[in-house]
Amino acid sequence: MTDAIEATGRNSLGRTGSPLLVAARLAIGLLQGGALWWLYRSTRDGGAMTWPATQPELFGPLAMILVMVPVLMLAGVGRMRWPVLLGWAVAATAFLALVGWHGVASQTTGEYGPGRYPPFLPWPMPLFAATALFIGHHLVLPADMERRWIAAFPTYFDTAWKAGVQLVLSIGFTGAFWLLLFLGSALFNVIGLHFLGDLIAKDWFSIPVTTVVFSVAVHLTDVRDGLIRGVRSVVLMLLSWLLLLMTVLAAGFLAALPFTGLEGLWETGSATALVLSAAAALIILINTAYQDGRADNLPPAILRATVRVAAVLLTPLVVIAFWGLALRIGQHGLTPDRIIAFACALIGAAYAGGYGFAALQPFWRKGAAWMHPLEKTNVWTAVLEIAVILALFSPIADPARLSVADQVARLERGAVTPDKFDYAFLRFESGKGGEAALARLTRSRTPEVARRAKDAQAADNRWEARQAAREAAFVPVVGVWPAGGALPPRFLGSDPRDNDIFACRKTGDCVATVRDWNGDGVAEVLIARRMNLSVHQQQADGRWAKVGDYWLGACRGRPSPDVREELKAGRLSPSPARWPDLATGSRAAARFREEEPDCDAAAAAIQPAPVSAPSR
Repeated sequence: MTDAIEATGRNSLGRTGSPLLVAARLAIGLLQGGALWWLYRSTRDGGAMTWPATQPELFGPLAMILVMVPVLMLAGVGRMRWPVLLGWAVAATAFLALVGWHGVASQTTGEYGPGRYPPFLPWPMPLFAATALFIGHHLVLPADMERRWIAAFPTYFDTAWKAGVQLVLSIGFTGAFWLLLFLGSALFNVIGLHFLGDLIAKDWFSIPVTTVVFSVAVHLTDVRDGLIRGVRSVVLMLLSWLLLLMTVLAAGFLAALPFTGLEGLWETGSATALVLSAAAALIILINTAYQDGRADNLPPAILRATVRVAAVLLTPLVVIAFWGLALRIGQHGLTPDRIIAFACALIGAAYAGGYGFAALQPFWRKGAAWMHPLEKTNVWTAVLEIAVILALFSPIADPARLSVADQVARLERGAVTPDKFDYAFLRFESGKGGEAALARLTRSRTPEVARRAKDAQAADNRWEARQAAREAAFVPVVGVWPAGGALPPRFLGSDPRDNDIFACRKTGDCVATVRDWNGDGVAEVLIARRMNLSVHQQQADGRWAKVGDYWLGACRGRPSPDVREELKAGRLSPSPARWPDLATGSRAAARFREEEPDCDAAAAAIQPAPVSAPSR
């Protein structure tokens, strides 16, 4: 079979070592490097962006096309017929153009601001796009090699796993090349020669050299085809024995669930991701054991039995993933991450159904080939994966658009209260659709919704928006001493950042009292925490603001007393400083801080800190 694959893989360029093939791959690498250098320069030409970086909807797709399509050409040249290779390159370009354009066009400049940063592609779209192209390439290549629409499964297996090993080795070769260049640069720098360091710092050199070296690595690994297959065989053999461990772990996890329940899994907040990761690991390891399915590649009996068990375990794992996802969506609605997780679970369900059928087939069909239905499952699920990726990262099933619609609907029907709604998601994480929805919410008939939506619009970044929302919803827990006392009416209604009480989250964190602390006849509010006492004063506009605080100093190796308990015991009082303030002639510059205050000295019970101006 291997000889047949090699024979059908030769096209008009001849054998893998032919000079024409070498020239073709070097030309692809050089052209790719030049194009990427031109694209890179457009983002920082003299400190300002130039075309095409000034056109995000063009720059984003073009960046993905110039990175990924030449790699497909490197992998296909010499193995695919030219018409098929060119047709596949055009199809891949169209695919990347669509998902890249949609990814950029649906985004907003958001917190970055127009023109401040190069155009960007939303993560993880480039990763999924690369995955779809890898899958697609290894559906097209075997079909062309065998001159039929659906190739034999051994051909799919051989080409895909060989390409995976080649890719890893080529990336490693390129990385080693650069490590040696940096080492050489360091050696020359030691003797005062900086030409190599200056050269590799030039983008016109580093980018084309990287792509050319990568193309050389691809060709070298292709020439030594037998060596690559040998490495692949060793890798598959080692990974296949890890299937035993993973199967035992998955079986033990599922067996323990009836006794432990699922609450602990749900409380992690990442149950679906964990379970789907376990299922993905099983799928990969099952394939390392099955390999191409030929009789001369059958694994030992213990691995064949393990493959059957692992294939059956996929179904409960995928069911748990769907269950956890359904609970999260029911509680908190759709988000882009949950939609992508649902898509991954859907693909996992396709694998689980096919693999489970293959594992259980002998129970109703005697003499059936071992796990043979797995082959069709892999091929058709690969097609499904491409379709799902295309849907997710195009207008068909855009996760951001679906999430915005669902979240706003939940707000409108009362499934989430205005104070719990994530306005920052609409502002910064859901593109133009989210910004449009947020603009509509600013005109809401519900005053709180409109106010919070306007606050989110005014925020400079997502962290500021979420922090403002948390602070707006925050109700400080402050104990009043003496018991039964009350704080001034407007005190707790002020901005908690001004009041320095944002840390008062639970009973006992803070103890407050109302006292005339500076003897001016007007009462201040004192808030005691574990190691400090803050002083709050009412301003002319009626707003309360922190004006300063005291920190309990170290007590010559003795533990510092709790300021809250000192306040309750009545042991806190103003005390004249034993040392004068330091003045600059125009204002008090600093208060004196004793190195190791004596806790037995009454004047040092609480050490004063510099008084800050009221927060604005």
